[in-house]
Amino acid sequence: MYLIGNISIYLGIVISLYGIIANIVGIKKKSSKWLESARGAVLSLAFVASVASFLLLYLLGTSQFQYKYVASYTNESLSMAYKLTAFWAGNAGSLLLWAFLLSLYAAMVVFSKEKKNPMMPYVSSILMVNILFFFTVMALNVNPFEMTDKIPADGKGLNPMLQNPGMILHPVTLYMGYVGLAVPFAFGIAALILKRMDSEWIKLTRRWTLLAWLFLTLGNVIGGWWAYLELGWGGYWAWDPVENASFLPWLTVSAFLHSVMIQERKNMLKTWNVSLIILSYILTLFGTFLVRSGILTSVHAFGDSNLGTYFLVFMAFMMLFSLYIVMTRYGLIKKDSSPIEAYFSKESSFLLNNLILVAAAFAVFWGTMYPLISETFTGTKVNVGAPYFNKVMAPILLVLIVLMGICPLIAWQKVVFEKFMKNMLWPLAMGVATAIILFAFGVKGIYAVIGLSATSFMFGTHLQEFVRGISARRKATRENILKAAFKLTVKNQRRYGGYIVHIGIAIIAVGVISSHTYSTEILKTVDAGNSIKTGDYILTFNELTEHTKNGNGIVVADIDVTYKGKDIGKIKPEKIFYETWPEPSTEVAIKTNWSQDLYVVLSSWENKDKVTFMVKVNPFVSWIWMGGIIMVIGTAFALIGGRPTTFRYQINKGISRVGGWKK
Repeated sequence: MYLIGNISIYLGIVISLYGIIANIVGIKKKSSKWLESARGAVLSLAFVASVASFLLLYLLGTSQFQYKYVASYTNESLSMAYKLTAFWAGNAGSLLLWAFLLSLYAAMVVFSKEKKNPMMPYVSSILMVNILFFFTVMALNVNPFEMTDKIPADGKGLNPMLQNPGMILHPVTLYMGYVGLAVPFAFGIAALILKRMDSEWIKLTRRWTLLAWLFLTLGNVIGGWWAYLELGWGGYWAWDPVENASFLPWLTVSAFLHSVMIQERKNMLKTWNVSLIILSYILTLFGTFLVRSGILTSVHAFGDSNLGTYFLVFMAFMMLFSLYIVMTRYGLIKKDSSPIEAYFSKESSFLLNNLILVAAAFAVFWGTMYPLISETFTGTKVNVGAPYFNKVMAPILLVLIVLMGICPLIAWQKVVFEKFMKNMLWPLAMGVATAIILFAFGVKGIYAVIGLSATSFMFGTHLQEFVRGISARRKATRENILKAAFKLTVKNQRRYGGYIVHIGIAIIAVGVISSHTYSTEILKTVDAGNSIKTGDYILTFNELTEHTKNGNGIVVADIDVTYKGKDIGKIKPEKIFYETWPEPSTEVAIKTNWSQDLYVVLSSWENKDKVTFMVKVNPFVSWIWMGGIIMVIGTAFALIGGRPTTFRYQINKGISRVGGWKK
C-alpha cells in the first residue's frame, strides 16, 4: 500500500506534466491526436487521484498506525465517521482532497459536451497546472503516505473540536467552492488567450460559478453553525483570519455573479468581470496560504508548516501570469465593450453593488492582514479584533441590503422615475411600518432598528415581485395561486432563484442584527438547588455528575429550565476530558425556539455542589441557519434554470426563435 500510494502521487506529477505538454504540442501543430491524448491525461489524473484518496480512506478506517498521517489524526477509540473525516484534518490529507476534487472537476469539464470547443485545451492546461502544483507539494513536503519510524500502539486521535458533524460537512463544502472557482478562472484566461472577447466563456461557466458560490455559501454557514455549537463562546462568527479567508472569495464571486448579467445583456464590464474571477481564484489560494502558513494566529489554522511558502510562490506566479494575459489583451477588451448609457438604471445599480462588495472584501482583507503589515513595518503586531470588523462592515452591509431592495425595482437602460417611485411605495411602507412597530414595542438601539427596517424594505421588494408576477400570470392564464406561483418560478428560474437567495439573506440579516444587538450574557456561580434568572428563563442547577464513555471522562451538569413560568425540560452542558488531548472539550447545551436560543456553558466548578455557568440568550440565531438553507434552495433553483448556454437570445427585441428552438 505504501508503494501504491506513493506511485499514485508521483504519477500525478508525471501525468500532469505530460498533459500540459500534449496540449501545447496539440495547439502548436493543430493535432487532434495530441489534444485527444491530453484529454486522456486528465482522465488518468482523476483515476490516480481517486486511487490515492480511497487508499488513504482505507488506511484511516483500518487504523494503519505505521503511516504518520493515520497515527497523527486517529486512534482506536475514534468512531468510524471521524476516522474517515480525518482525511482532511491535516495538511497532507487536505491537499490530497484538493487534488482529488480538482481532478474530478477537470475530467467533467474536458469530457463535457463542449469538449471540442477551441478554448478547451487551454482550460485543461490551466487546470492541470493547478493539479501539478498540489501533487508536487505532496511529493516534496507533506506526503500522506509517509511511514513512521516506529509503529505506535495507538494514534494521537483527532482534536476534540473536530469531533463534530460540522467536520464532516464544512471542510468539504468549502474545498468544493474553492476548487470550483478554478474552472471559470481557466475559461476566462483561455478566452483572453484566444482573444475571444464575447460572453461565451461566461455562459459556459455560469453553472460552475453558481455551484462554487453555492458550496462557499454552505461552507460559511456550516462553519458558523459549527463554531456556535463547539467553541463555547456563544457566537458564530469571530472575524478570525481563517473565517475571513473563506468569506473573501464569497464576496467577490457574489459581485461577479451580478456583473456578468450586464455583460450578457449589454456587452459591458468585460475587463471588470475577468478581473473579478481572477481575483476570486487568487483569493482561494490566499485563503489556503493563510491556513497553512502560520503567519496569523487562528483557532482554525493547521499546525506549523512551511507549506505557506509553496502557496505564496504559486499564488504570485498565477497572479503575474493572469495580469500579463489581461494587460496584453486590454486594448481588445476595451474596444469591444459598450459604455453604461444611464446612471439611473439596473446596469448602474449592479455596478454599484459590485463596488460595495469589493469594498467589503478590501475592508476584510485589510483588517485580516493589518497585524502582519504593522509587524513588518513597525516591529509591533497590532491585533485587529471583532470591533473593527463590526464597525466597518455594518454600514457596508446596510447599504448592500438597501441596494438589494432597490435594484429589482429599476429597469434596464433608463428608469422612468415616476414608475420607480410607484413601485417603491409598498416596500418602503413596509420598512417604515417595521420601524414604527419596533419603537412602539420599546425596542432600543437606533442602528439596529434602521438595519431591521432596511431588511424589511428589502424583503418587501422581493415579496412584491413574487406577488406581481403571480398576479400577472393568473390574469393571463386563469390558474390558481399555487399553480401560477409554481409555473412562474419554473419558467424564470434564474430570476426567481436569485430572489429566493435575497430573501434568505434578509432572514440571515435579521438573525445577525438581533443576536449582535440584543443578546444577554450572565456568568454566575451557583450552589446545587439554586437558580439563575435571565430574561424569561429560570435555570435551576440540580447536580454535577461524572461518567466515562469511550475511554473519555465526561462531567455533566443537570439543569431544569422554565420559560415564562412553564417547565420546558432539562439541559445538560458538559465537559469532556480526552485521554489523548490535554484540554477538555466544551459541549454546549442549547434550547431553541423560533425567536431565541438559550445557550448554556459549563464553565468551571469548585466541587460537585458549586458550579459556574455562562448563560446567554441569543435572539433569532436560528434564523441565520434557516436563511442559509433558503439561500441554498434559491441557488440550487437558479442552478438548474436558464436557457442552454449555446443559444443566443435577445429578450428586448422579442425574437421568438432561439437557435432553432421556440421560446
